[in-house]
Amino acid sequence: MSIQLITFDLDDTLWHTAPVIASAEVVLRDWLEANAPKLGGVPVEHLFAIRERLVQAEPALKHRISALRRRVLFHALEAVGYSDQHARELANEGFEVFLHARHQVEIFPEVQPMLEVLRQRYTLGVVTNGNADVSRLGLADYFAFALCAEDLGIGKPDPAPFLEALKRGNVEAHAAVHVGDHPGDDIAGAQRAGLRAVWFNPQGKAWSAEQAPDAEIQRLSQLPDVLTRWA
Repeated sequence: MSIQLITFDLDDTLWHTAPVIASAEVVLRDWLEANAPKLGGVPVEHLFAIRERLVQAEPALKHRISALRRRVLFHALEAVGYSDQHARELANEGFEVFLHARHQVEIFPEVQPMLEVLRQRYTLGVVTNGNADVSRLGLADYFAFALCAEDLGIGKPDPAPFLEALKRGNVEAHAAVHVGDHPGDDIAGAQRAGLRAVWFNPQGKAWSAEQAPDAEIQRLSQLPDVLTRWA
């Protein structure tokens, strides 16, 4: 059977993630200095230590990165003397500041032309471990659904998000393909669930994992040709 469903990773597949996260961290730090002076320019290492403690106590939090960031901020704020209520308010406000900055991504120029072509023939979906929201980025109309680890309570490379995508797309695994940049989360995870997997590898890195991807592309514009060959 030919491909009917294509799912996409987001971060580092449809845009570069590291620069925007680094910028969002700076925006958050500046906001905290202005609005939570008791905390001020808290060292990143201090926040990371709080994060590690929280994840050790509640491992499921590693798949709920928005909730985790709010909790890290809350504990940091409470520790420097803010009341429970005030710390929660500041943590929620600070998180929204971070989230807004986190969405200031530069979508790769070929993304929308590619999606426009593909949606004419395939059902498209999102499977991500991140907290980017395609509706904030003007991409929601291209996708029939968007699944994130935060909502599911489990993330890639576990097969569960991919199996849920098959349900949402109403297709069998052999009629679906996932596209992503991460050899473990995207390629191995999708293949474990029975999907084909296309490795987005713009830097031309050597493949080092055991099982190779079903296809490899260095530009997203190459994806339609891969699908045509499979058809």
